[in-house]
Amino acid sequence: MENRISEVQIIPIKPKDGLIAFASILLDEKLYLSSIGLHRKLNGSGFRITYPNKRVGNRNIDIFHPINRELALEIEKTILEKATKIFD
Repeated sequence: MENRISEVQIIPIKPKDGLIAFASILLDEKLYLSSIGLHRKLNGSGFRITYPNKRVGNRNIDIFHPINRELALEIEKTILEKATKIFD
């Protein structure tokens, strides 16, 4: 699998409800995606990511998210590898 993610940035924040940072990535050197939430797992072992959404009335509307499992796993793996270096 060719690495399509050429850059990852992680910006730590004051932890709140498990959220510890925001990540951004550069995809295919053409698309910048930001505000990806980085959370510490509830059991304290490892991390998980969430994609940005906006609350409109009673609904949450996704801003963006991968629709292909392969890309979703690649994004998650790349962000979590960098997060592990920073936070563990």
